[in-house]
Amino acid sequence: MNEIILEVTQNIIERSKTSREIYLNRVKEVSSKKVNRSKMGCSNLAHTIAPMSSVEKEAMSNMLTPNIAIVTSYNDMLSAHEPFSVYPPLIKRTLLQEGATAQVASGVPAMCDGVTQGFEGMELSLFSRDNIAMGAAIGLSHNVYDGAIFLGVCDKIVPGLLIGALSFGHLPAIFMPAGPMPSGISNKEKASVRQEFAQGKVDEKALFKVEAASYHSSGTCTFYGTANSNQMLLEMMGLQMPNSSFVNANTLLRDELTQEASRTLLNLTAFKNNFTPIADIVTEKSFVNAIVGLMATGGSTNHTIHLIAMARAAGIILNWDDFNMISKVTPLLCKLYPNGSADVNHFRDAGGMSVVIHELINAGLVHEDVNTVVGFGLKNYIVEPSLKDNVLTFNKGATVSRDKDIISSVAAPFSKEGGITLLEGNLGRSIIKTSALKEEHLYVKAPAMVFSTQDELKDAFKKGLLDKDFVAVVKYQGPKANGMPELHGLLPSLGVLQDKGYKVAIVTDGRMSGASGKVPSAIHLVEEAAKGGNIALIEDGDIICLDVKNGKLNLEIPSEEKIRRQIKKADLSANHANYGRNLFSIVRANISTAEEGATIFDIIGKERS
Repeated sequence: MNEIILEVTQNIIERSKTSREIYLNRVKEVSSKKVNRSKMGCSNLAHTIAPMSSVEKEAMSNMLTPNIAIVTSYNDMLSAHEPFSVYPPLIKRTLLQEGATAQVASGVPAMCDGVTQGFEGMELSLFSRDNIAMGAAIGLSHNVYDGAIFLGVCDKIVPGLLIGALSFGHLPAIFMPAGPMPSGISNKEKASVRQEFAQGKVDEKALFKVEAASYHSSGTCTFYGTANSNQMLLEMMGLQMPNSSFVNANTLLRDELTQEASRTLLNLTAFKNNFTPIADIVTEKSFVNAIVGLMATGGSTNHTIHLIAMARAAGIILNWDDFNMISKVTPLLCKLYPNGSADVNHFRDAGGMSVVIHELINAGLVHEDVNTVVGFGLKNYIVEPSLKDNVLTFNKGATVSRDKDIISSVAAPFSKEGGITLLEGNLGRSIIKTSALKEEHLYVKAPAMVFSTQDELKDAFKKGLLDKDFVAVVKYQGPKANGMPELHGLLPSLGVLQDKGYKVAIVTDGRMSGASGKVPSAIHLVEEAAKGGNIALIEDGDIICLDVKNGKLNLEIPSEEKIRRQIKKADLSANHANYGRNLFSIVRANISTAEEGATIFDIIGKERS
């Protein structure tokens, strides 16, 4: 094993010792080899089985077979989640053939960031993760289940579902994806037209035509943003069927994988000889493997928040130093949009997760000795699912990339380091995605231009006020200020300026899209402006130095000037009304920092200061 990976793992174990022990003791306390529903009263059980068929009622009543919970995030607003409409009936039929039953325990909200991007609804996006976790827990609280299946794909949904699953750590659990849509227009062409639109070179009709050709059917969007990073992480953590994440939606292979995942979950229940609750799978090593996978594939910066929140649900404490240390020793193995032009379908065809995991195991960069839903050892994920005479088989997976322009090797990586770096300085601590940055963009020293919203920057761009070197400072965009919406609207304008040769960068206490990366962006800055962070002090013309190679982010003004300036309390009331935002005031008041997972949930056994 790589010494740094071992050191980070040990750091996490030591840091988490008390909270992890509390979590595992709580899991043990509620664990039972008995059928949960056998402890229920007659009236309770009657309510449980009332809507079932006679066959299902008999199976449920005899206490001899498992009953499986389905927690679904189905809706037909999200293309990635629309295929889930047929999953519950398919899962139920499959399990009934095995003598088991299943029930939809709960449906959780699932919003599409692609729809809300740049609008008020995006301010509920991050908050929805903890809401989803609570929704999953409410469904499972009926306590008539012997295992749980989680249906989710997109940005906040999978992290929320995993937090909910970990709160029922005594139950076996498995995650099922819907799979990506087929490839549409190339990501390179889409990005180009977006920039042309930002410059006024094409109209909305032309832009819409391109966007509709990119997002064109049911299934997950094909760029490598947060949704597809979620699927990679689930495989790295052993919670999803091997190399199954990027099998296209609404195909026979996808259906067969769903059925096999159902049977796999069944074999993990207490009714079998292989009882494996999720608490036995998700460990400190699992999260280290997940972070390594994030770095090796150039995944979404959103996971520097989500992984921390997910880990805390299991009593495991991560911080950005862990990400930074892992990034320094993990080579970048993948070039997927926005780090390249390929999409996840191309990634799958090049060998997908099988190649990536093989490379990482061979290089000693991941812990192979971990539990997974398909057995002990991450090596179980070096396989490839396929159909032979309409029967699902898992054959030996590719260990060498079929397309070296998409998946490389540890011996010849696209970069010697991973795709995410920690920046520190007198402005605080911040994350920057580096996997898509060119060498000349790793150092920017320029005057600040301060904006309150991304719309202000776009207006300034249209007026021709931004043709110069500058650092765009967008403050009061953190979780406490307005829910930390993604600031995706900044990128087309700044991308145009960067292409013109100007030195530009972003500094913000907000988030960028999981598909961002071309423009150097110091994001997730803590402390945020709404909590008195130094970003609130920045004024137009202040010199900011963003130095990726040395991991520095500094405001270059005399210390006495910084002391002289008073942070004026911003009026954030406009963020708290309309579009449902008023319902989340208690979340804004109690949410933690980005480095603490931007969550309302406390660490197990610890009180938040």
